[in-house]
Amino acid sequence: MSTTLQNGLTLIGRLLFVALFLPAGIGKLTGFAGTVGYISSVGLPLPAVGAALALTVEIVGSLALLAGFQTRIAALVLAAFTLVASVFFHNYWGAAAAQAFVQQLLFFKNIAVVGGLLVLAAQGAGGWSLENRRQS
Repeated sequence: MSTTLQNGLTLIGRLLFVALFLPAGIGKLTGFAGTVGYISSVGLPLPAVGAALALTVEIVGSLALLAGFQTRIAALVLAAFTLVASVFFHNYWGAAAAQAFVQQLLFFKNIAVVGGLLVLAAQGAGGWSLENRRQS
């Protein structure tokens, strides 16, 4: 595979992660009270702190991926965040039978997202990134 194609695919992959996390973070920011309520509903402590942490991780992590700056760190943080959120918010093993299938689907979708983020963490931002410009 050519370097140009690799760089282009890596950039598209980063942008697709941004399309997932940035709107979610902005939604948490603009609907902060609702986010706090949702976190409270699953019994987690300090829901306001959790909401602030979640929106910060999603927004800052997205911007880092968008720019290709500290991409490995951002991908690892987003992967850990997604894994933890999946366990608490998509626990299909504890869901009512009517909701179990959807929660299982969402859980494993998130696990796939974690896998993609780990690949991004391993491979880095690619040539079309701030990281690459700084190394040149």
